[in-house]
Amino acid sequence: MSAGDRTIMDRPRTEYWGVAAELRPLTGGHRNAAFRTLGLRRDVVFKSTRRSPAAIAWLLSVHDRARDAGFVVPRLLESRHGNLVEDGWTCETFIQGRNLGASELPGIRPLIEEFHEAAAGLMQRPGFLSSVSLLYSGSGGDVNLDAMPEEIVFRCREAWRAVSNRREAVIHGDLNTGNVLKVKDGRFALLDWDESRRDLVLFDLGQ
Repeated sequence: MSAGDRTIMDRPRTEYWGVAAELRPLTGGHRNAAFRTLGLRRDVVFKSTRRSPAAIAWLLSVHDRARDAGFVVPRLLESRHGNLVEDGWTCETFIQGRNLGASELPGIRPLIEEFHEAAAGLMQRPGFLSSVSLLYSGSGGDVNLDAMPEEIVFRCREAWRAVSNRREAVIHGDLNTGNVLKVKDGRFALLDWDESRRDLVLFDLGQ
């Protein structure tokens, strides 16, 4: 059974992580459901996922590189069984902060570039392909070119081919104001690494 075929429970079984607390739904996610706890000394966030355990475990090294670059990153927590994924759910630390305004987002560019440098040597995320690899393969990660009209596939590949000689490294893959927080101590936090993969850095930098 593939990651995309797994049945995900409507709500996380928080007891797997030894958590007993009220849950509040979080909004803003496009694919996955998310809940945060209320009232714990250290609150956590549960997120649904269709990623494989290997694809989730890959994030551990990526998060370490992001922290080395100066970002605050949620810490993925193992369940009591030692797993990062239980019944299609993950658990991570909750980070409090304010979302950046659009005009502030360019200010994190130096940190993003430092992260790309730190993560440049990491291998591709299990189950994913870069846009360069998708010039010759049909699917990887969230992309399934085989399910798209041929004309659209042609246009996508033409666009990717035009920039295929650009620098490649591990990227966040979904940089927007909803996924960047400024925390109390002035540092920046990067959230929602679901689309992270090895690909062209221009997908993070916009050029």
